[in-house]
Amino acid sequence: MENRIDWRRVTPADFPLLAGWLAQPHVHRWWHHEFTPEAVERDFGAAARGDEPGEDWLVSVDGEPVALFQRCRVADYADEFDQLSAAVPTPLDTMTIDYLIGDPHRTGKGLGTRLIRWAVARTWTDYPDASVIIIPIVAANRASWRALEKAGARRIATVEMEPENPIDDREHHVYQFDRPVDR
Repeated sequence: MENRIDWRRVTPADFPLLAGWLAQPHVHRWWHHEFTPEAVERDFGAAARGDEPGEDWLVSVDGEPVALFQRCRVADYADEFDQLSAAVPTPLDTMTIDYLIGDPHRTGKGLGTRLIRWAVARTWTDYPDASVIIIPIVAANRASWRALEKAGARRIATVEMEPENPIDDREHHVYQFDRPVDR
C-alpha cells in the first residue's frame, strides 16, 4: 500500500524543525545553511510570509514531516536565471525544485525519488504554463542526481556554476523534466 503524501507551505512554526534538519550532517553538507533561529528566519521567513515568489513546502508521509521542497519559477530570481541560462537553454516559464530529506534514517530507501516524482507531477498541475523543470546539482552530490535520474529526469548538461557550498567544485550536472505530452 502506498503511503499518503501531503504537503503544505512552511510556516514560522516549522522553523525549529527546519533548523534541526539543516543541522543534520547529511543535509548540512549539501545545503550549507546556518541553522540558528535567526538564520532560519532570514533564509525561510520571506517565503513563509509570502513576501517572495519562491515556495517552501513541508512534505509529510502519513502525517510525519520528512522533507522540505522548494519550488520557484527560475525567471523570478534574476541572478539564478542569468547563471542557469548562460549554461543551458532556459525558457522564461522554467521551474526548478530543490529538496532535502530531514531524517537520516529515511534516506537511501527510495523516498527521495518518490517525493521528486510527486513534486514534479504537482508542479505540472499547479503551473500549467510551465514547459520544463530544470535542476542544477553539484556533481559531487551523487545521491541527489541519482534520485533525479530514478524519478525520470534526464541529464542535459554538465556545466560550471557557482556552488552553494564553497568546498564544492564548480561542476554541476543539469537535469530536466519535460512537461508530459497529453495523448
